Amino acid sequence: MKVAAISGYKPFEIGLFKKNDPAVEYIKKAIRKELEQLLEEGLEWVLISGQLGTELWAAEVVYDMQINGHSELKLGVVTPFLNQEQGWKEENKEWYEEILMQADFVDSVSKKDYEGPNQLRMKNVFLLQKSDVLLMFYDTEKTGSPKYLYDLAAQYKERNNYDIRLISFYDLQAIVEEEQYNNDFF
Repeated sequence: MKVAAISGYKPFEIGLFKKNDPAVEYIKKAIRKELEQLLEEGLEWVLISGQLGTELWAAEVVYDMQINGHSELKLGVVTPFLNQEQGWKEENKEWYEEILMQADFVDSVSKKDYEGPNQLRMKNVFLLQKSDVLLMFYDTEKTGSPKYLYDLAAQYKERNNYDIRLISFYDLQAIVEEEQYNNDFF
């Protein structure tokens, strides 16, 4: 069974403040492209921790793929701690709840509310240990919260047979240009 953990930037880290920002569609296309490749390699499960941004966009991509011919693909949401959405805006809480309701598996690494950053580290360790590949929307040129998971994954890869695949801003730019070319050409 092949499992992919997906993570990356939160919306505010890349200047996205609206859920329907056009840039989100390009990010989702990049995620879909990688997931389609992973499906060819035997992917069965996608794991996220339920963070806003990349992870919830990835969940939407998984659900769309399930509806469109990949019913075998499953989504697991393993949060770092209970009630992680507690301080979120109402709109984000609703989005999160929609994702959780459709997930094939939901659990928390820590069975307590937030106590400290160690719970986030434990979540990162869990994601790495339970997956074969980490797919991240992350660019090493622009750090942010994904840096912690990326650095831990790089260390993990040194000692384990583990695959790290990055979606960079360059990859997104290539998708945008390809779409513009196709739209102009046809």
